[in-house]
Parts: sequence; structure tokens; C-alpha cells
Amino acid sequence: MPVINIKPRRYAPLFNPASTLHRSFRSRPSSFPTTERCPTPTRNHASTPSNLGIDYERPLNGTMATYVQQVLISTGKGDWTSRIEEDEAGELARGLKGLFVKGGRYSDASVFMHKNSKQHPPTFYPHFAICPIFHSHDSIETFARAFLLPPTLHPAHKTLAPSHRLTLTQQPKLRLLFSGAYKITDILILICGHHGRDERCGVMGPLLLNEFERMLNSATSYNVLKEVPANIPSHMATAKPGVKVGLISHVGGHKFAGNVIIYIPPSVKINRLAGKGIWYGRVKPSHIEGIIEETIVKGRVIGELFRGGIDEESQILRI
Repeated sequence: MPVINIKPRRYAPLFNPASTLHRSFRSRPSSFPTTERCPTPTRNHASTPSNLGIDYERPLNGTMATYVQQVLISTGKGDWTSRIEEDEAGELARGLKGLFVKGGRYSDASVFMHKNSKQHPPTFYPHFAICPIFHSHDSIETFARAFLLPPTLHPAHKTLAPSHRLTLTQQPKLRLLFSGAYKITDILILICGHHGRDERCGVMGPLLLNEFERMLNSATSYNVLKEVPANIPSHMATAKPGVKVGLISHVGGHKFAGNVIIYIPPSVKINRLAGKGIWYGRVKPSHIEGIIEETIVKGRVIGELFRGGIDEESQILRI
């Protein structure tokens, strides 16, 4: 069993722009271990609220929107306005949205943005990195070109001029300008809790957050460290991987609440999902024990909850 350290946080995704390029992204067929059903819980759990209008009929696999990176931005809040770029202290969000939504310079690249409760530099997945950034338009665009654009374009874009193709792809050399960036080594569990956008996730998000924290705290197999400073990865304090849990804003698919995203960094080599992000939908409190055991501990995807996934190369994962 891995040693698990908990640092509860509040996150929120800033936007999910409509994308044209994402329809050209290639999906990678299943090459990871799966189990079809979530195990029956062995411990008491909270009840699932009724009459939330959650869709239990449509198949979940393939309902995750394609994207290149998710960006987490600190806010110090647990809920946000419906349009989070309009939230206070939203300068970075507005700057990135101006670049990536329709009409922006990089509108063909799909990027999610999020906020959390601690004031520290943005983090982004599946690059699994935290990066200092100055909140000026020039530095935000440089940050986007260095980390957020796709590394390659789909062959459908081969008719573009070489100079145009270059402006639409990632420029890793620009990362030298962000000397303070470092890799993330903690597992991250994100739960949509954006009540300002939709009641279903607004109700389910905090409920699932509390259940994750309770289950992880009561798991005697884990050495839980709660208070790791926000800007210091837990491995620097414990030399062992940790788990951080937090609420995020709109990720798409409120009708599939609760929506949970799990990022497992490449450094957690004991987990067979290392380097991947796994999206689950229709998660109930009764599923939390099974998700911890199957996905966090054993490194297996639970088929009945799976919406999609992404790997380090931003390849979309399907079953």
C-alpha cells in the first residue's frame, strides 16, 4: 500500500472553450488495467440525494471533452460565478480565455482552466507541473506557448503555412524562461462543485469531497499528512507520494454528477495509471471506497464510471 498524504483544497475550472482542433485529436485505445464494476462498499457512507435530475441512462464512455491541458488557478474560494473568468481576481483566467476561446489566437486548442483556495502559481495537467507566471498579457501568452499548446497538429492542418503551424504548436524552448517550474508528485483528485453553474454538481461536489476526506483519513493503511504547505509538494516533506483533494468549477457534463477527475503523476510508478488523468461520472458516496482501492491503490480504471482519460502526451484514452 502506498503512503497517502491529504491536503484538502478548493479548485475551480475557468472555462471549457469550444474547440475545432479537438475533433481531430486521436484517441488511444485501452492499454491500461480495468475492472468493470466498482466494488461494493464495506464501510458506512453518506446517502446520495434524490431528485437531482442526474442522467443514469446514457453510456458514460466517451463523454469527456477532448483537451490538451487543464490549468488550475488559485482563488481562495469554494464556489464561483457561472462564468469564472468574470470572477474577482480573474486576470489570468481572462488572459488565457482571450487566447483560447473562439476568435482568440489559439482558438483551435482546447484548454480547461480552474481555480483553487490557496494563492500560488498555476498548475497544469497532464504535464504535471507548477509554474510561476507574471500576470501580464505577454507573459501569459509565453506561458501558453511554452506549456499549453499541442505538441503536434493533426494531418488535417498540413495545408497551413509552416509559419502558421509553428505558431499553433508548443514551443518547449520557451520553458527556459520559467526557471521556477517544477514537476508535481502528488496524486490529485478534482471534484466538480460549481454550484454557481449547476445545482447538481453544487450538491454532489461538497458531499463527495467530504466522503473522500473521511475515507482517506479512516484508512489505517495510509500515513495521512494533512498540512503540507500549498506551494511545497508533499514528497519534499515526506519523501513519499501524497493525495490532494479539491473542488473545481465546470468541467462539462453536469447531468453526470458527481464528476471526478484523478491525475496520477508519472513519479508514482507503483500505480499502473501513472502519468494519466482519469475522468469518472455518476460518482456516488458509495463509490468512494472503491475508487480509492481500485484506482488510487491498485491502478485500475472502473469501467462503469469511466467518462474518458488523457495521458502525458495529451492523447485521449477510451475503453
